Amino acid sequence: MTSSVMCRFFGVSRSGYYDFLKRQKHPWKDAKLAEHIRQQQKKCFQTYGYRRMYLALKQEGIIRNPKTILRIMKKYDLLSEIRRRRKWVQMGQQLHKYQNLLNRNFQANQPNRKWVTDISYIHTKQGILYLSMIRDLYDNSIISYKTGTKQTVNLVLDTIRSAIKQEVKKVTAEVQLHSDQGFPYTSQAYFQLTQEYGITPSMSRRGNCYDNAMAEIFFGILKTECIYRHQPTSFHEAREMIDRYIYFYNHERIQYKTGVAPLTLRHST
Repeated sequence: MTSSVMCRFFGVSRSGYYDFLKRQKHPWKDAKLAEHIRQQQKKCFQTYGYRRMYLALKQEGIIRNPKTILRIMKKYDLLSEIRRRRKWVQMGQQLHKYQNLLNRNFQANQPNRKWVTDISYIHTKQGILYLSMIRDLYDNSIISYKTGTKQTVNLVLDTIRSAIKQEVKKVTAEVQLHSDQGFPYTSQAYFQLTQEYGITPSMSRRGNCYDNAMAEIFFGILKTECIYRHQPTSFHEAREMIDRYIYFYNHERIQYKTGVAPLTLRHST
């Protein structure tokens, strides 16, 4: 049966038919790119979508159409997982409230001008581990984090002290620290520590999680790309997972907007 008859029988064009035959002769092309993608997914804990994978491959000198990358990721089961949203319940007595100085302006043109902070739950078979962190909006890096088995004001205070110690030569009086209205952030001890360090507190409006979206987003990333996929059995295991992931996030995980990891941008300034 001639190619013309075959094309009429299957209802395809001659050019499409020959293009199909050409692809059949070179199946290794997809396999080779798939192996590069597989190695990248291994490095990033299977968390990259096709857009971030495009940037990662580009850094290796491998340039492919993003749609091609998506097709191969689907074909070889190399897709990342879908993120989940978190819920937050406010608790405790409020002694101090602050204006919403951040006002959803999540852009910062210099390091240590705008920080966001929050606490999240990490569920383990041993119980709940609490994670407190501070994120710099300049490059979205995590500049400080602490874990504890109890949700206390001291957990928050230790996170701030660690951030100041880490950035002591760079922090200026203009730094804003934005939080929600959780009880640690409205406490007298929090007020006194921010006054001591010359930090200007900023606070979300009541019941409005979008005002502190940049902190919420990080916890969503951490849980979806790490915690939910490898349910920790103990506090020790959860801490090790958090340490590994935050190091990866700060030093290696590519951001859409910049094309580099957070600390790569920070160290270049």
